Amino acid sequence: MQYGAAAAEQAWYMPVVAPSSAVETAAERMERLASESAVVVFSVSTCCMCHAVKRLFCGMGVHPTVHELDLDPRGRELERALACLLGASGASAAGAPVVPIVFIGGRLVGAMDRVMAAHINGSLVPLLKEAGALWL
Repeated sequence: MQYGAAAAEQAWYMPVVAPSSAVETAAERMERLASESAVVVFSVSTCCMCHAVKRLFCGMGVHPTVHELDLDPRGRELERALACLLGASGASAAGAPVVPIVFIGGRLVGAMDRVMAAHINGSLVPLLKEAGALWL
């Protein structure tokens, strides 16, 4: 009987296995990650365009949350979900880069071309202010 009592006292460390219906899909995970910070960048650590968009934000005084897909065990799934979100699933399959993908205030801004266009036309700063990523 002492064995049962000891096991009950040590039960706190046993991991809880989530039911299969509670497993997060790649699209759900992408949406959750995108909404957790004011500015979120999905990136690949070796991508020069990803580096450029991260430097753009840092140069503006914005420190984005960066998710490096090549360092994430489920990065390929996230990349496919991002490609579907952009409507570029065929481009992703052909090897064309999907990243960087930027979310501001939980909303999709888009890839590098959309971010740079917003920066050039002056609409990026108001987006960043509205999301609380930039105060001045």
